[in-house]
Amino acid sequence: MPMLKLALKSLWNRRFTAMLTLISIALSVALLLGVERVRTEARSSFANTISGTDLIVGARGGPIPLLLYSVFRIGDATNNISWKSYLDIIKDPHVDWSIPISLGDSHKGFRVLGTTPAYFQHYRYGHKQSLVFSQGVPFSGVYDAVLGADVEAKLHYKLGRKIILAHGAGGISLFKHSNKPFTVVGVLAKTGTPVDRTVHVSLAGIEAIHIDWHNGNRPLPGMGMSAKEALKQDLTPKTITAFLLGLKSRISAFTVQRHINNYPQEPLLAILPGVALQQLWDMMGVAEKALLAISLLVVLVGLTGMTTVILTSLNERRREMAILRSVGARPLHVFILIMGEAISLTLIGTVLGLILLYALLWVGQPIIETQFGLFINIDWPTNYEFTLLGILFAASLLVSFIPAYRAYRYSLSDGMTIRI
Repeated sequence: MPMLKLALKSLWNRRFTAMLTLISIALSVALLLGVERVRTEARSSFANTISGTDLIVGARGGPIPLLLYSVFRIGDATNNISWKSYLDIIKDPHVDWSIPISLGDSHKGFRVLGTTPAYFQHYRYGHKQSLVFSQGVPFSGVYDAVLGADVEAKLHYKLGRKIILAHGAGGISLFKHSNKPFTVVGVLAKTGTPVDRTVHVSLAGIEAIHIDWHNGNRPLPGMGMSAKEALKQDLTPKTITAFLLGLKSRISAFTVQRHINNYPQEPLLAILPGVALQQLWDMMGVAEKALLAISLLVVLVGLTGMTTVILTSLNERRREMAILRSVGARPLHVFILIMGEAISLTLIGTVLGLILLYALLWVGQPIIETQFGLFINIDWPTNYEFTLLGILFAASLLVSFIPAYRAYRYSLSDGMTIRI
């Protein structure tokens, strides 16, 4: 304890350089744990986006693109599925429920999803959590719309508000379905998933706004069909983008998947969400490792900086060491003093790094959630994070041994040499 007090007083005497070292270590710790927290929470957030769905079915292509556009609203399908094929597949006795999905439109940068009331009944996220309405009710009419939480928060729409959908999924749309406005009838509670950034309408509504389109071409000016006229038409969908399946027994998942992948009427692909998610993370594994490597390098730079600061100060402190020797300190005491300074810097820097990390999380959590749909939980450090901190502390002991041994050698030589 006396040596620790002496080490702290010595650091206070050199507080400017000590403060720079503390800042370096704190930033290193904040970056290391911040990257690890974002990595684990991103994986958890992706995994919790969909739950309880046994199969996702779309046009034949890659499993990852199908997962991205059907669940995460990223990208577009290469082809659609005929409504006839959808009705045929869901007749399989193994199928318990299904959720058809139609994509391709947007509203002020938010994706529009056409579906059926089964979406609100069967869609699950997180740990099999159901969708809950914070306001209003599910859609029932052709021109009803249900907003995700982020859509309502950003656009400040109230129930009863009329909205116009736009053709295409981009932020800037050249054509709007202005003659067929939708009415906001409900707002979903926050889920922390892409559901929050989606405008939900009925499949009939998607069909209605495209009823007067031919071969993907919009109607000529003045030739479009009005909203009332569209209601008199058959609004049964001709095609959909994808659909989700829940099975009566998970044991039958591979049987149904094989049947769909070999479907003779058109080329289809059925994927297991969990397997596709794992493939996605395997692709992103290189980026994860690169981020972790960069963080470790930053920590190494911080520890190297601490070692350098202590080493460069040793020559200036030889008089201090000689005085300590003259009052009875042994070379071992000098060694412990330098080690104590390094350990104190590491401990204080780690605490400051944790404070900085949680301050940044507290400020950045709503921004990250709104902009990227990634919910980062603010919780106590995990066992793995404590392990990282333990490795950091062990590394600081290792690198501090160099200046401590150097001071020990100085103390021995200065103690045996009379300087005039």
